[in-house]
Amino acid sequence: MSKAERRLLLGEEGLIRDDHLLGAFLSPLGIRQAGFTARRMLRIYGNLHSLARSTPGEWKEEVGLDLRAALALSAGMELGRRARDPRLGERPRILEPSAVYRLLGRKMESLRQEQFHILLLDSQHRLIRDCLVSQGSLNAAVVHPREVLRPAILASAQAVVMVHNHPSGDPEPSEEDVRLTLRMEEACGLLGIELLDHIVLGAEGFRSLREGGYLS
Repeated sequence: MSKAERRLLLGEEGLIRDDHLLGAFLSPLGIRQAGFTARRMLRIYGNLHSLARSTPGEWKEEVGLDLRAALALSAGMELGRRARDPRLGERPRILEPSAVYRLLGRKMESLRQEQFHILLLDSQHRLIRDCLVSQGSLNAAVVHPREVLRPAILASAQAVVMVHNHPSGDPEPSEEDVRLTLRMEEACGLLGIELLDHIVLGAEGFRSLREGGYLS
């Protein structure tokens, strides 16, 4: 048993170095040289905060974690987030832009790639599911209306909220964001699905395109 594991048993988590704690998590997953892998991950990502903003796919590609270990680590990170804020495990009502920020802000605002999510909502605007629709380059995520509407139709969603991040940190909507919003509002209207909002997230906060006057 490692020193980190002994401290975990004694409830002394706060005394454990980040690399030792990460190594203690990875070791039971069958990863050889778990301590070395943990130190390498922290060298690549800088700290646990940045590591938690990365994805299992990145851990596979950049560190060499197998799929089982990458998914287990992602689940562990999510458990930590929910332990800090139990509301993340519930079905919140999305009634205002700040509710979207509370749900996804920490997760998306510091991502190195642009991601496009759609929040599927029921008739009471309670969250059914958060769907990752597209993950693009540092500059743009390519989104087609059918990619957004397919999961909404399958889930019988009554309303949707589009959400994406700007890796630059500036949440101000671009002209492309505005064009996409108008196109999606028209497509949603044809299917009787309400487009509540399009939220842009960044390290500097968030912007609502409805509050900006772009949605009718």
